[in-house]
Amino acid sequence: MTGPSPIPAVSVALVRGERVLLVKRGGAPSRGLYAFPGGRVEAGETLEQAARRELFEETGLQAGPLSPVVELLVGGAKGDAPVHFRLQVFSAFHVGGEPVSASDAEEAAFFTLGELRALPLTDTIEEIAEQLLAIR
Repeated sequence: MTGPSPIPAVSVALVRGERVLLVKRGGAPSRGLYAFPGGRVEAGETLEQAARRELFEETGLQAGPLSPVVELLVGGAKGDAPVHFRLQVFSAFHVGGEPVSASDAEEAAFFTLGELRALPLTDTIEEIAEQLLAIR
């Protein structure tokens, strides 16, 4: 017997110089953990449209061109409901402005690799951030 199909979701790893944007999740899944801004894809949206909407809703920021980084199958954090997502992570460069936490983000800020390593992170955030910042 198989479970329900994974829910389509997106996130954006927004890079500004030697820093990457993270939000502190205010709700499930992953409440209290830092992650790239993102969320579920709404009906009728493309993955890119959803990524841009989620980035703006959670931080007030817009991004330059989006590039797909990786697609992941993820579940909710420990203690969350057993929901599974098919997460498309995009990367983009910051085009201006300062993040303001909104929607379900308790905090939104740019972090260096050293700073983010001290934070409670969702899976794969550190690895993806290392990859993106090493390119710079």
